[in-house]
Amino acid sequence: MKDISDGHTVKRFDGELATHHQLVMEMGGLVVDQINRAIRALDEEDPSLAREVIARDRMVNDLDIRLDEELITIIAKRQPVARDLRNLMTMDKTVTDLERVGDEARKLAALVEEFWGSSSSAAPSPALIHDVRGIAIYGKSMLDKALDAFNNLDAEKAVEVIRQDERIEEKFRSALRRLATYILEDSRTVGYSINVVLALRALERIGGHAKNIAGYVIYLTTGRDVRHVDLNTIVDEVLKDLR
Repeated sequence: MKDISDGHTVKRFDGELATHHQLVMEMGGLVVDQINRAIRALDEEDPSLAREVIARDRMVNDLDIRLDEELITIIAKRQPVARDLRNLMTMDKTVTDLERVGDEARKLAALVEEFWGSSSSAAPSPALIHDVRGIAIYGKSMLDKALDAFNNLDAEKAVEVIRQDERIEEKFRSALRRLATYILEDSRTVGYSINVVLALRALERIGGHAKNIAGYVIYLTTGRDVRHVDLNTIVDEVLKDLR
């Protein structure tokens, strides 16, 4: 009897893994594009573009479902173990975080629709929404780097993303303090501020999801689960193992 550990069977499995990986990256590219479009809608105060982002969220959800179904098929057919199973679980968790990032982009688009989608409502002060754009761009940069780490199995770059998570949290807290000042100076900004806080929180979570993806990369490449490990320990132990 022919040993199936070599030959076409293993090659087919490798091909399935590679195809699944590319679909995850396709989903990542779609999500990044959603963030870019939402930022542009904010910059241009364009509710029609914001509505496009909201409508395109279905594309993200469809890819999420497709990848979930294909993962189940691969596991049922191949019954992977060890690193192969870890690889599939990493991709599955990454897809979950990407779908949630898509939700956060939709929330930013909904903010644009809320503020500029009706001719009867006055536009908010530019100072009120200044921090929204900055945190959106920073969160997107984290996601770009996390996807690059995922695509190239680069644990060192993944650690860089985890470092950045502390910075985006600082930006979020600073933005909240500035919003509180605006409210004290002008109580008429309260209605706007509630929506801005929700948007800021959504964008801060993009950084959190990027951090999660970075953690999965470290798990796949080193076998270490760093989800509940502090940054100093990650730097000391993970980077030391890589060098």
